[in-house]
Amino acid sequence: MKQSALARLALLALIWGSAFLWIKLAIRGFSPVEVTFLRLALGAAVLFPIVLARREALPRSARMWAHITVAALFANAVPYLLFAVAEQTVSSSTAGIINATTPLWTVLLALAVRHQKSVTSWQAAGLIVGFGGALLIFSPWGSASAVTSAGGLECLAASVSYAISYIYMDRYVVRRGLSPITLSACQLLAAAIMLAIALAVTGARAPHPSAVSVAAVAILGIIGTGIAYVLNYQIITREGATIASTVTYLLPVVAIVLGVLVLGENITAMVLAGIALVLAGVALTRRQEKSSELTAPPPGGQSK
Repeated sequence: MKQSALARLALLALIWGSAFLWIKLAIRGFSPVEVTFLRLALGAAVLFPIVLARREALPRSARMWAHITVAALFANAVPYLLFAVAEQTVSSSTAGIINATTPLWTVLLALAVRHQKSVTSWQAAGLIVGFGGALLIFSPWGSASAVTSAGGLECLAASVSYAISYIYMDRYVVRRGLSPITLSACQLLAAAIMLAIALAVTGARAPHPSAVSVAAVAILGIIGTGIAYVLNYQIITREGATIASTVTYLLPVVAIVLGVLVLGENITAMVLAGIALVLAGVALTRRQEKSSELTAPPPGGQSK
């Protein structure tokens, strides 16, 4: 891997891996729905000027917009909101750890809906190892574990939602003549509209913003949701999806380190062993999969 590609990959891992920290700080001043709406709106505000500057065509058919809206629901609106809600009760590092199970759910769901017709021996081994790691992380025998709380289950649901979105986007959205940045911009806009409706229905509480929570929302939206998509697109275009997919291995590491250093969160040895097995399982499922579209999440999605 070229040094420039390695630098981009490390930067993307830092941006996406730190998203869980920014969510934790943002919800100190805003509600989860407000945080989710603001990050989506800011992300779209970053991407649409780029789309216009490149003079890229926007989707024209109602059918395509319908597919983008469904993708936005599962790739952005639902998981972003679930992580924001979950981090009211679980640590940012826990959220990052559970998010690492997304590739495993993607393989399982792809097999279940026949999007992927068979499983290789490497994938079978990866699923076994990965879910062994997930078992250590969730430790169902310890009812006091934060991971098995409502917040932990919300993180798990968000990870499954990401997996659904990757399969849906691969089947109905990508390879339709639209660039990844255009698709990402349209998805973020559609998701922002969904959250705006949610705010109108539920009613926005009076926010109590501080300098920290406002800065966290701005970083989460502009950098973590907008600029990160551009960076991810550059890596996929210049280095390929296989190299881009390796960012998955780094996200929980970043989330754990920042959670411990910045927020003083605690991580047990069993959880660390579990995340090591999950990442090993993800690595195994991707062996001999260079030609597969599931090697990396589509650019319009986000595993964080």
